[in-house]
Amino acid sequence: MGYSQFLNMIPEALLVLALLIVFCADFCLTKSERKVSVLGTLTAALLLCQTVMLTTVGPAEAFGGMYEASQAAQVMKLILTFGTLIVVVMAQPWLEREASKYAGEFHLLVLSTLLGMYVMMSSGSFLIFFLGLETASVPMACLVAFDKWKKKSAEAAAKYVLVATFSSGIMLYGISFIYAATGTLYFDDVNYAVCDRYMFDPLQLMGLVFFFSGLAFKLSLVPFHFWTADTYEGAPTPITGYLSVCSKGAAAFAALVILVKAFGPMMDYWEYMLYVLIVLSHTGSPCDLLRCSVLTSATRRTCRPMKQKKTATTDGLY
Repeated sequence: MGYSQFLNMIPEALLVLALLIVFCADFCLTKSERKVSVLGTLTAALLLCQTVMLTTVGPAEAFGGMYEASQAAQVMKLILTFGTLIVVVMAQPWLEREASKYAGEFHLLVLSTLLGMYVMMSSGSFLIFFLGLETASVPMACLVAFDKWKKKSAEAAAKYVLVATFSSGIMLYGISFIYAATGTLYFDDVNYAVCDRYMFDPLQLMGLVFFFSGLAFKLSLVPFHFWTADTYEGAPTPITGYLSVCSKGAAAFAALVILVKAFGPMMDYWEYMLYVLIVLSHTGSPCDLLRCSVLTSATRRTCRPMKQKKTATTDGLY
């Protein structure tokens, strides 16, 4: 096992190369008036090349099974790369208008988040999965707070960071239970250990529950979704789309892979847990949206007479 193992990670290696190219271009265009358009065009071209390249890449494995990119994972990378390309194109008018000074940082953060999604979907162990998840989450928090001069954006970023930290702690707690019960972090080895003694070891059940609870925060599943509305409202519109589609798609795919590969023999337990969460997410989220709409309308009706009364009182003083 040597550095040649990185040659099996062609999509990730090319994305790191794209990051370096955008970084050097941002450094060279520091005082250019066309910085936003040039960086946007360059990033879009690199993502387009990445999309074309992913159509030719097959399954790969590296580092003794810690990195496992199946054909399904390569297809998901293709979809997410194309989605990121759409986000970059959508963000150009907003960057020209609101954040032209930080266009380089924006594109670097978007590519860094995509790199974390790549690693997360190609993980063969809980260690690589967690590293990829955090690589995607930390730059995403910066993107949520990109409108830092707006109060709602700062509030959204604060809530996102707090919830991400809390969910990561819960997930690590579950991973520690899994390691204590099985003695390994590899998905395949966990599967073998679970096949042997999962009926008699409550640590594995606790590890599954805590791990999936932490992942449910990332997926905004009911009842772990209360941070979502404020974060989506405060983030810039392109980032809201990126967070709600690309990020959730990568996390959902990784969750499915882990449940099948690592906890396949425990399907009798997590199958019903999924049923409950899916039903709650499809019914609870619309109810929360309706409640927020009603509260917003009531607040506006209440504030309007008070504002009119205040104006009339002020006019009476003069």
